[in-house]
Amino acid sequence: MKKLLSLSVLAIISFSAAAANHIVTSPDGRLSVNLQTGSQLTVDINYDGEPLMKLDHLTLKLKNGTTLGEHPRIKKQQIRKGDETIRPTFPYRKAEVDSRYNELKLWLQGGYGIELRAFDDGVAYRFFTELGGEILIEDETMNWVMTEGTLAHAQMNKGFHTASENAYQHLKLSELNNQDGVANLPILVETERGMKVLMSEAAQWDYPGMFLKSGGSSVLSAAMPPHPEKADDGSAFIAHTSGTRSYPWRYFVTTFDARQLLETTMNVRLSEPCRLDDISWIEPQVVTWDWFSRNTVYGPDITFTSGVNMPTYKYFIDFAQKFGIKSLLIDDGWAKERHGNPTIARDGLDIPELIKYANQRGVNIMLWVPWHAVKAHPEVFELYEKWGVKGMKIDFMDRSDQEMVNFYENTVQQAARHHLMVDFHGAYKPAGLEFMYPNLLSYEGVRGLEQAAGCHPDNTLYVPFVRGVSGPLDFTPGLMVSWQPEDYKRSPEFAAIGTRASQLAMFVIFESGIQMLSDTPSNYYRNEDCARFIAGVPLTWDETRGLNAQIGRHAIVAKRKGEKWYLGGLTASEAYVTEVTLDFLKDGKTYTLTSFEDGPLASRVAVNYVKKQRKVHKNDRIKISMARNGGYAAIIE
Repeated sequence: MKKLLSLSVLAIISFSAAAANHIVTSPDGRLSVNLQTGSQLTVDINYDGEPLMKLDHLTLKLKNGTTLGEHPRIKKQQIRKGDETIRPTFPYRKAEVDSRYNELKLWLQGGYGIELRAFDDGVAYRFFTELGGEILIEDETMNWVMTEGTLAHAQMNKGFHTASENAYQHLKLSELNNQDGVANLPILVETERGMKVLMSEAAQWDYPGMFLKSGGSSVLSAAMPPHPEKADDGSAFIAHTSGTRSYPWRYFVTTFDARQLLETTMNVRLSEPCRLDDISWIEPQVVTWDWFSRNTVYGPDITFTSGVNMPTYKYFIDFAQKFGIKSLLIDDGWAKERHGNPTIARDGLDIPELIKYANQRGVNIMLWVPWHAVKAHPEVFELYEKWGVKGMKIDFMDRSDQEMVNFYENTVQQAARHHLMVDFHGAYKPAGLEFMYPNLLSYEGVRGLEQAAGCHPDNTLYVPFVRGVSGPLDFTPGLMVSWQPEDYKRSPEFAAIGTRASQLAMFVIFESGIQMLSDTPSNYYRNEDCARFIAGVPLTWDETRGLNAQIGRHAIVAKRKGEKWYLGGLTASEAYVTEVTLDFLKDGKTYTLTSFEDGPLASRVAVNYVKKQRKVHKNDRIKISMARNGGYAAIIE
């Protein structure tokens, strides 16, 4: 990720005593951020002169008894303008990201400080310390105070051990006050005025991820997972880290228009740049995947019993070659011991021979490994490189304490040294590591299609507006067997709730450096036009536009790769019909639009779709009609 900087320092002032108010505004002047330094650090945020939210009781509590943030006294203040152009190594939304903000930075007595940035579409803050040596942090606190009546869309968990795959709950903050447990980030809230605020983190390293719990009728308070170890005195702490460092950005995307949540690049603007010198071996890619279909292939051309065996995997590889798919991901079941040594394959399975077979056909092999097996067998990286493995799907971490956060970073570092790409499942949300080490292609951390009957469009329609904002997500779409929910009981396990067109649309709407074709090749051969469409959808984009959106109800986007545009639309349990204008096309050019749409019976027979073609021009209006639990997918070229 490259940044072109144009930074202008507006003021640097030294103080011998604390000042009351320190104000920074967004470049467009609509967001006003007022940092108050009285008995504590408090941030008041207004939008168009009206109170939006408050952050108070911002502290870092050290194990030596010091609480940074209480009775702050200012040493120095700096205000500056930032105007940057960021070119992400792999642009999941935009190839060039303009980052304009005004920043307030305070150095406080006691060797610490706080930074605030005001963007046109949100606010971010982080602590920094200049203490030297190593420090133990006992806790971090924050109260996020919203207006009365604010509604939260949150994944609630009983504790900090979570894969972040729970369905969203939709609760007023006053109702959340009666809930046990904690919410993982990202979280989206909506005020009674219609303002949407999405909170997440960026530039997280060597530090635990933040959760939120109820702090009162209109308050969400920070909750930090403790380190698995204890301090020397037997007490708990959250981080043992360098005393001189910056801490994660906590950011708040603010908008009245839900479409902006489909476009925002706040995570890019706050993340650290790429730390790898050579990225030529890294390639986001569509893969064929064996797990969801349970290694099942069938049909008149099958002369073997399918399963975890060489003939089945060779069949998957041949399919990948025919459809231009980059890799086969071999999931759980290939190793002799599921949670044991990840270097020994089960009897009858020869991974090096399979890799040789795949490479001769222009296909790569990626392997699933549970995280504790990786930790117990660090030699796996060197061995996989020797075998010719191109990537690893690492699973079951289910934590975001400091020890696990460091496992993530150490793993992608080791993987990069051996030219291995990584996909984290059983994972927390993206928080910037994927920009520092772009061999990290994706994270799960979402209630995705592998939940089968538990993956309902009424929940999925929140994903683009919440989890999707924080970064790439491995939703594992692409099933060719679809049912409406009342019929799902008749379905085999590898099927989806929702229409065929919705499965295609997910490849356009959900951003990820790795996209699974999660069905069996047998079903793709029977539905070749759909399979070739999803296999050809790009994974990185030059431009993303939200066209039509209502949180939890419907989402329609347009995305450009080179000269081609792709459209994707999803709806929940209510059908939706609208028109969109193709004003993003070039003047004077005739395009062909090829669409996959819900068929006339899709509300009852979910696999019913129609494929259409028409000529279109700039500013033409096209009708998009989606059945309940439906979708729309198209390419314009």
